[in-house]
Amino acid sequence: VQLQASGGGLVQAGGSLRLSCAASRRTSSNNAVGWWRQAPGKEREFVASISWRGDSTVYADNVQGRFTISRDNAKNTVYLQMNSLKPEDTATYYCAVSRYSYSGRGLPDYHYWGQGTLVTVSS
Repeated sequence: VQLQASGGGLVQAGGSLRLSCAASRRTSSNNAVGWWRQAPGKEREFVASISWRGDSTVYADNVQGRFTISRDNAKNTVYLQMNSLKPEDTATYYCAVSRYSYSGRGLPDYHYWGQGTLVTVSS
């Protein structure tokens, strides 16, 4: 499975961005998908995940209420709508496919990773 993340960019604090993660084939439609991020000098951090049917979502505490993850299995695409962005959200965002139908914030659950898209939030 190849994953293509897009939608990153430069935005002012308080603004919004929508990230997309397109998968190369339908395998990902049977698996949970997660978004992770990594800021310079920091460890990779869980952001959000969505189950294979979209009936279960998990969010990191620091994005809960601001970010929304969704998926369109017909398009093999997962989205991350990010609102009320803060400078501390600045990072490279990665999407990843889980080995399982339902996954949360466990890094070992994820075995296919996209190349990342950079989000920069200015103050």
